[in-house]
Amino acid sequence: MIEQNQITAMVLAGGRGSRMGGADKGLQNFNGTPLALHALMRLQLQEGGLIGDLMLNANRNLAAYEAFGVPVWPDSLSDYAGPLAGFLTGLERAELPYLLTVPCDVPRFPADLVQRLAAAFDDPATEIAMVSAPEEDGQVRPQPVFCLMRVDLLESLTAFTQAGGRKIDRWTEQHRTVLVPFDQAGDDPHAFANTNTLEELHRLEKQALEKNGR
Repeated sequence: MIEQNQITAMVLAGGRGSRMGGADKGLQNFNGTPLALHALMRLQLQEGGLIGDLMLNANRNLAAYEAFGVPVWPDSLSDYAGPLAGFLTGLERAELPYLLTVPCDVPRFPADLVQRLAAAFDDPATEIAMVSAPEEDGQVRPQPVFCLMRVDLLESLTAFTQAGGRKIDRWTEQHRTVLVPFDQAGDDPHAFANTNTLEELHRLEKQALEKNGR
């Protein structure tokens, strides 16, 4: 069972932004707020008081990210090795027993995200809890960048990446991973929609404004 202030939450903003024309995705505005800062603010509003520390993973424009007021850590792996490199950085830097990862480009993740993932650890055998949520086609699929994991998995992930592993699911399948569904009654079906392009970002902005009745 996870108790209060036992989780370090990390926003992943270390990608190349290739589908945004090379723009630094975490610094693109969502309703006037940079995506990475918006993610940090949503983490601060999470229910249950389980998050004790916040940090951010970025590989460029570090001064801009540091202005958000949390520690900023670049990948410890070279050459933009993907989200798993952010996981590794988080596990290396976290000082609390659990690490939560969220991407910077999913601005509507729910306020009870942490509580629902943490509930999977009521079973002491659980090592990783991963979101499973509807995608655009309506199918419910794993969302591997939304993970809550034990920090003592650092040795395992270090060995996996040193052997050339880069895919999250190939690593998580080596551990007791619980999929946590976010397709229940009352769940926002667009909560885990991501913004790979500026067009998708603007579409999500519009949806958010409509949802708020503006």
